[in-house]
Amino acid sequence: MRLLLVEDEKKVAGFVKKGLEEEGYAVDLAADGKTGLELALDRVHDLIILDIQLPKMDGLSVLSALRREKVAIPVLLLTVRATIEDKVLGLDAGADDYLTKPFAFQELVARVRALLRRHTEAKHPLLRIADVTLDPARRIVYRGDQKIDLTTREFALLDYFMRNPGRVLTRTMIAEHVWDYDFDSETNVIDVYVNYLRKKIDSGRERKLIQTVRGVGYMLKAE
Repeated sequence: MRLLLVEDEKKVAGFVKKGLEEEGYAVDLAADGKTGLELALDRVHDLIILDIQLPKMDGLSVLSALRREKVAIPVLLLTVRATIEDKVLGLDAGADDYLTKPFAFQELVARVRALLRRHTEAKHPLLRIADVTLDPARRIVYRGDQKIDLTTREFALLDYFMRNPGRVLTRTMIAEHVWDYDFDSETNVIDVYVNYLRKKIDSGRERKLIQTVRGVGYMLKAE
């Protein structure tokens, strides 16, 4: 899944971004509210982690603008403000959760997972293509009655394929969705991970679902 982190404190931003990437998320970073709003309006993210005290445009203004534009992406607010009044103000502005600085990274990850799970269950209960079933909320995959164990990156890749059945996905598209905007798409990492996924999903099966489109990218064959 792809997250947007809007945080102006470089050390905090770097620490959180690195940690979330190690958990298997693609993370885009914005250092001010105006840039964060522009990225969020692209509607390509699954969750936004938004600091309140930001340069150029404060977090609550960003949040209000997003909700006015009917952007329903879940938002987790980060702030040093800890009063009940401040929390109520943030939640009333449209936030889905609220975390006070300083925080333990494990708590941040737990809240991110909970928000993504609730949002995913409401929006996409299960994904099914052919005999493959993917449960985004519980992060479980079956082909037929066999459970398939995937790494976090492999799961994100399959999730992206299954949300776009029959569509040719270029390496750049995969890089931006499963990794992030700054990913070097000239490397062969994408091909390596597609091969990992293909071995787990298609190996030993008569029907091959993951197709290579030469010179372009890959496609999950829906029929």
